[in-house]
Amino acid sequence: MANHLDNHIIRLIEQDPIRREALGHVASLHLPDCYLAAGFVRNLVWDHLHHKTQATPLNDVDVIYFDTDEVENDAHLVYEAELTRRMPTLNWQVRNQAKMHQRNGDTPYSDSLDAMSHWPEKETAVAIRQIKKGSYQCIAAFGFESLFELKISHNPKRSLALFEQRVTAKQWRTIWPKLTVMTHSN
Repeated sequence: MANHLDNHIIRLIEQDPIRREALGHVASLHLPDCYLAAGFVRNLVWDHLHHKTQATPLNDVDVIYFDTDEVENDAHLVYEAELTRRMPTLNWQVRNQAKMHQRNGDTPYSDSLDAMSHWPEKETAVAIRQIKKGSYQCIAAFGFESLFELKISHNPKRSLALFEQRVTAKQWRTIWPKLTVMTHSN
């Protein structure tokens, strides 16, 4: 059952033609357990809460899916190329989360939501997919509340140093000055 924050995200997506188009293209790939994640959703919410009239440009568009049967190591590159052909203005990053545990030194993930629960920031672990044209589903590994509270929270499954490096390098507090950075100690 979708809560009001899920619905709020969906309303924001419905007002964003670029994100709607991207969701449609990703859905047409028919990848299992597939979502547009991370900044695709997070930045949209933070822009809205900062009353930005222009969307913050996306550095990349993270597409996640979960396919334990995929044998081709470079299959994600085929999906990236197809999405780039359809929407060349976006920097597509497609990753099979069934393989990402190896890179991250974790035990295997059970699905895309479980994989997101290992990402360095809790508010980045949000995603959306098009179920059918005009119908969407949102998921979040840690819920949506802190995202709408303008927090950026360290996920203790990852090092605090990595979290702090990402907060600094991505300049989130400069782009969205109302953000509050949350570590274990605060």
